[in-house]
Amino acid sequence: MNIDLIRAASDRLHGHIRRTPLLWSPLLDEIAGRRVLVKAECLQLTGSFKARGGWSAVSALDTETRARGVLAYSSGNHAQGVAFAARQHGVPAVIVMPSDAPAPKIEGTRALGGEVVLYERGSESREEIGDRLSAERGLTLIRPYDDLQVMAGQGTCGLEIAAQAAGMGIHEAEVLVCCGGGGLTSGVALALEADAPGMRVRPVEPEGFDDVARSLAAGVIARNDRLSGGLCDAILTPQPGQLTFPVMQRLCGPGVVVTEDEALRAMALAFRHLKLVAEPGGAVALAAALFHGDALAAGDVICTISGGNVETGLFARAIAMA
Repeated sequence: MNIDLIRAASDRLHGHIRRTPLLWSPLLDEIAGRRVLVKAECLQLTGSFKARGGWSAVSALDTETRARGVLAYSSGNHAQGVAFAARQHGVPAVIVMPSDAPAPKIEGTRALGGEVVLYERGSESREEIGDRLSAERGLTLIRPYDDLQVMAGQGTCGLEIAAQAAGMGIHEAEVLVCCGGGGLTSGVALALEADAPGMRVRPVEPEGFDDVARSLAAGVIARNDRLSGGLCDAILTPQPGQLTFPVMQRLCGPGVVVTEDEALRAMALAFRHLKLVAEPGGAVALAAALFHGDALAAGDVICTISGGNVETGLFARAIAMA
């Protein structure tokens, strides 16, 4: 994986995805005790940064392979990103999703033209279902994070951060990234290494699902004890990717871990002060910026709000916490 793949993905994505804004609020700065800039990927097409990786991967396929269709495993955001890219390219997309995925994500995937195949997390293997469907239909699997073209697509977010921050006179910062398997984190880290070497990426995860933080601390890949049951469904993965972890190990600082209540409070504050809708997994980086300043280096902080596909009831619960 290298910067050339990210720049090539950026060229393919141009005109097909949004260049999301880098926002700030003086009241959030007061809470954090420093300047906090928010990369609003919740405003991205499909409601999350996953549209970048989905488009990058689908557009990189040769015409014949792409025409047979694509397959993805996802709890929701990668599903929508791949379904969107497939529809725009006029090819079929089959998405294997857990039956307990948030309803807006299942509905959104179907609305984008994806054929959704539901499975039970506790008793069925999404990999086995995917292998069967791929063999039967000749579909190409697009993994949610451990895929070079997906990583390259997510890295375009880092290119934008570097350019937007430079335009504001910011060349040094801690960059907090919501982290599951590490596709966005590793892609952004590679982009910033090339275009903003004064910035350091810090992965952020929810308590109980901090496999990346533990892996970075131990120097070897660690696995989570459980794979479900948390509010931050968008970033609950078994372990860091085989492709993403070496990049994070080389380029990232220590991971930061936040509580679910902190993520919910961050959702409420993002809505109040930035008028943004965030989902819990998409708000953990902002939670780290606001509530874990002692774990960060002095100076400016840039954080991603990586997704905004949240159920109405859960969003209301978050707003009530404010």
